[in-house]
Amino acid sequence: MTILETTKLDEFEQLLEESFAKSYNVADIIEGIVIRKDKDGYLISVKGAKTEAILPDREMPAGEEGKIALEMGDLKDFYVLREENDEEPMILSLKRIACAQAWTQLNDAKNSGDTILAKVVSLVKGGVLVDVADLKGFIPSSQLRTGLPFDGLIDQKIEVKVLEADPKKNKLILSQRQAVAEQRDQVVDNVLASLEENMVVKGEIVRIADFGAFVDINGIDGLLPISEISWQRIKHPSDIITLGEKIEVKIIRIDNELKRISLSLKRMGENPWQQIEGKFKEGEIIKGTVNKITSFGAFVNIFPGVEALLPASEMAGENVNPFNMLKVGEELEVLIKKFTPQEHRIALSTRDIAK
Repeated sequence: MTILETTKLDEFEQLLEESFAKSYNVADIIEGIVIRKDKDGYLISVKGAKTEAILPDREMPAGEEGKIALEMGDLKDFYVLREENDEEPMILSLKRIACAQAWTQLNDAKNSGDTILAKVVSLVKGGVLVDVADLKGFIPSSQLRTGLPFDGLIDQKIEVKVLEADPKKNKLILSQRQAVAEQRDQVVDNVLASLEENMVVKGEIVRIADFGAFVDINGIDGLLPISEISWQRIKHPSDIITLGEKIEVKIIRIDNELKRISLSLKRMGENPWQQIEGKFKEGEIIKGTVNKITSFGAFVNIFPGVEALLPASEMAGENVNPFNMLKVGEELEVLIKKFTPQEHRIALSTRDIAK
């Protein structure tokens, strides 16, 4: 056989081999071996094809501490982002593989009812956005333990349940409240057994409502009623406390049957009504500050945590409108007409001062 014939035979065998080499399309999953690391990515030898492909750094999945690294010779599955053509090489992605696996795991978690970890990345209207294995998920406000997004949640890792995981719609809806409820059921008996009434415990404020606040005590939520937040009259719990705040509270009641605990913040300090016994007497003229005005009178702060009532009838003549007579924050002199601190009642007068 001549040299020319040998060359033609080699070319024919090469063309024949290339004709059997598999071609790949976008979205195909292929096997490849890592050949080397380049400046902007990795060079991958595609199995079953006489070609090499590019895996850009941007298509690498992120680990806990940033982008993961590949070793030379690693055999992995890759997602075809762009097909090979005469001018450009095939582009691959590992991120898409990780994404598909994450959706599968999330769907499995939804079906099994397992909890997963999610990192809060931002607050948005109606809830928070979280990161779960490079996927973005949404927790509605109604499914947050706090019932309200707040800055302290950002960068926190929280346990959640999967409500909906739809890769076609790229829709991932999660619930922190359901995860917390399940955890509470698991630990509530043990926690309650370790608590006693009048015990001082540390907790975190996890929800605020008009009627009070809920405080996480070792994994279960205790109720801090608005009446137990401060000895002074307050309009709303948020006047005194904030979401995520760490506080010490006293346990005032444990209901083992209903598995509930009631807490008090104001009882962490001395009762001001006991402090004022002997400090004031009936007929004494003192100074006070108007805290609240109503149609029937005004509440006047005469001692930290102690409010006394100044009735409209004790302000001046008949048919007095307290809103026209006083302003909130105003300081004035008042006469103590009735002093019964044991009953938490003090009656005042301004009308009788001049008499």
